[in-house]
Amino acid sequence: MIDPAALDVADPEEATRQRDELVEQVRDHTGKIAYQLAKFQGGDYGQQEFETERGTWTVKYEAGDLQYLRFEGGRGFEVYVVSTKQHPEPEALAKALEDYEAFVESYNEYVRSLDGLLDDVDPEYPPVETTEGVVAERDQLLNRIEEACNLIAGELHRYEGGDYGTFTTRVDGTRWELKWDTDGVSYLRAGGSGGVYLLSQYEPPSAADVRKYAPMVGGVIDAYNEHVADLESDLATVSL
Repeated sequence: MIDPAALDVADPEEATRQRDELVEQVRDHTGKIAYQLAKFQGGDYGQQEFETERGTWTVKYEAGDLQYLRFEGGRGFEVYVVSTKQHPEPEALAKALEDYEAFVESYNEYVRSLDGLLDDVDPEYPPVETTEGVVAERDQLLNRIEEACNLIAGELHRYEGGDYGTFTTRVDGTRWELKWDTDGVSYLRAGGSGGVYLLSQYEPPSAADVRKYAPMVGGVIDAYNEHVADLESDLATVSL
């Protein structure tokens, strides 16, 4: 009978140590390649393949850091030389590293191929037109509309009392709503609840919306004046 205690067991410690040292050296070296690829490609993550006579090397990176280096040789041979999971078998590592220098040269050829890539890009661009003029015209129109609406708001507040209220009407089929409070006009909206706010406490309307709806504001004022006439009260009429 064989006595297991009498058998010698080989210690792979030295081979493991050498494997780990090699992997770390490759990680540091290929990490520089991953960083350069990330800078050039401009993304947070990605991968790039490099062909050699013996196979294909794949560099995968994330946030500029190397995620893995994989070598795929002939006859189904594949090994992750560097990965975030585990180190490769020493024999497979040794076989892959026989082609590592060719991989680096393939990367260098790729980088050299980028020389002059942007030489034909014309750095001269046409001047950019400013919207300053049309914005000034829009703001001038809105200021006039706001002044008129503030007068309406003041008169309605004086007549109706309370802290806030609304005046609604239709002009050429479009519903208009003027909301007022103690400070004056709160908003002027065309087109119902999902419509366009010509006046509001938020951003101004587009110039296209002002072009479409500003000509109707005179109709809103006419409707208010008719409302005043119907009330036969002390409310003052307003003109724009």
